[in-house]
Amino acid sequence: MAKAQLHKNQRVYVKPVGTWALIEHVVPHWAKGIEEPIRVHYDVGLGREFAAEELLNEEPLTGNVQSNDDHWRVVRARNKWQPAEDCARHPVPGTYPVVVTGDAEWGGWRVPGAEYDLDPSKVEMQARLIAAAPQLASFANGLVDWARKSGEDMPNALVELAHDAQDILAHVKGQG
Repeated sequence: MAKAQLHKNQRVYVKPVGTWALIEHVVPHWAKGIEEPIRVHYDVGLGREFAAEELLNEEPLTGNVQSNDDHWRVVRARNKWQPAEDCARHPVPGTYPVVVTGDAEWGGWRVPGAEYDLDPSKVEMQARLIAAAPQLASFANGLVDWARKSGEDMPNALVELAHDAQDILAHVKGQG
């Protein structure tokens, strides 16, 4: 029995072709009298279906440091409002970034198509920044904790940075 290892609209590297593509359809192959598919192939719009072994998952753009088990990541979604030929200047033509902020692949942050088209590189940077927010918050918390423990042994510049980090964290938590 086979289970789907990848999902629709996921960006994958197609090893036999040597290119990146989006999964357009998950294609289960059924046998009569069996409740689960016997194998699953993926249609990526390249003329044939591929097995999961022929595809590589895109690595998330975030690092390994996580705060409170948050694993925010940037995934690619298919650009439904413009064909890839019309947006060749975009960093990844035919797609736009989606920041997934939960365990499911559908929740999180998206940008309107018209806004993405105005400045794709700015939106790409914003997506990476949002995805890195838990790590940045963890870093800021660490800096504030370290400053509290260090007492008066810190240089003034570091004290100011720790105060700024504390103010930003209070603002993020809605306390400032």
